[in-house]
Amino acid sequence: MMTGEQYVDSIKNINMEIYMFGEKVESSATNPILRPSLNSVKATYDLAQQPEYEDLMTATSHLTGKKINRFTHIHQSTDDLIKKVKMQRLCGNKTASCFQRCVGMDAFNALWSTTYECDEKHGTKYHERFKDYMLKVQEGDWTVDGAMTDPKGDRGKSPSQQSDPDLYLHVVERRPDGIVVRGAKAHQTGITNSHEVIVMPTIAMREEDKDYAVSFAVPMDSKGLYMIIGRQSCDTRKLEGSTMDVGNCEYGGMEALVIFDNVFVPNDRIFLDGECDFAGMLVERFAGYHRQSYGGCKVGVGDVLIGAAALAADMNGAQKASHVKDKLIEMTHLNETLYSCGIACSCEGKKTSSGNYLINLLLANVCKQNITRFPYEITRLAEDIAGGLMVTAPSEKDFRHPKLGPVIEKYLKGVDSVSTEDRLRVLRLIENLTLGTAAVGYRTESMHGAGSPQAQRIMIARQGNIEAKKALAKNIAKIK
Repeated sequence: MMTGEQYVDSIKNINMEIYMFGEKVESSATNPILRPSLNSVKATYDLAQQPEYEDLMTATSHLTGKKINRFTHIHQSTDDLIKKVKMQRLCGNKTASCFQRCVGMDAFNALWSTTYECDEKHGTKYHERFKDYMLKVQEGDWTVDGAMTDPKGDRGKSPSQQSDPDLYLHVVERRPDGIVVRGAKAHQTGITNSHEVIVMPTIAMREEDKDYAVSFAVPMDSKGLYMIIGRQSCDTRKLEGSTMDVGNCEYGGMEALVIFDNVFVPNDRIFLDGECDFAGMLVERFAGYHRQSYGGCKVGVGDVLIGAAALAADMNGAQKASHVKDKLIEMTHLNETLYSCGIACSCEGKKTSSGNYLINLLLANVCKQNITRFPYEITRLAEDIAGGLMVTAPSEKDFRHPKLGPVIEKYLKGVDSVSTEDRLRVLRLIENLTLGTAAVGYRTESMHGAGSPQAQRIMIARQGNIEAKKALAKNIAKIK
């Protein structure tokens, strides 16, 4: 396993093509806007080195018998599924942001079983290829980005019906030694901090869409692969040198539009190519694993937000107010409900024919459906407790100014036992989590990450077994 510093050095050595604000970025490791997101991934390596977190952060590889980072593990039991959720909560606690390795981990486990079952039906050799790939991932302790979401163009048309065929990533050429792909993947969390990217189809496919039913892995410095960084609220505050105004100065997240401009993929890196009957299975299983993930990571960040809101109440002198106590109770209740769903779908997991464990898909989708709602209420309550100063406070430069600083210190003070600076720091943290750069990984990602709310409702309808419930009612009511 790599240490955090070894991980950072490994990313520095990858010649990625990254663009932001119309300019090419030299390195995500040295750019002040992107570096906090790299630090969040670095934390997953640092925590795995600490003995007190070994049980959650590491696992034993079923391929080699060696100790590995759990983010590279293929789940071998329901205990593994439970520890995954607990690990994600821990990482959320430590970074208060998206730590970005979950997508790759969920892609690994979805591809593990899907390639196995595809081989059984079609006589393909994808599973052995993927097993060899996972050996490289585990031995190298790689961070691998999972890329599923295509731009999609006209949502009313299938991939092959689009006026521009590149609006869904697809195969444009097949060679004896591999394939060439073109298209894009949107909303790619943490991809500038990855060693490789795994691409998956974004929807179930029909026969006419077979060129779009493709899954593969390529290094981040592949020819023709480049990234355009997405804007985030308050992102340029990171350029100002203020630790106070950023709210969370060490950790953060990033998103990118990733372009595949005629990228070559060798045969040993192809895990699905035209088997459109398995595209839907891969999407469903990846989505299920990733919806489980949100019952850990968003809960971990929620813990920090609840703590910040409680601190703000203390610093305002309002901690004894009954309505404040009630709001903190409600925030805790909602957060623990999310965690309960993540644990429940893990406990109810089942072994697949390939040997790894799949969560209960119905409960995983219930988990994510709740995630699309509860963090918004937790955020609302945190903003309520914090008060308007969260978004109207002067900058740190004003606070450090010889004339303005003493005035700010005097008039923005809360309780006597707490400094004005500490009060402002807590308020900026709440702002960061609810409105700033971290809100991308907490609030908005809670809505759209791992699929929008309707995607979960479709799966709940599919998995809910209404006919069996009708049969139960008929039996009780004595209806033949």
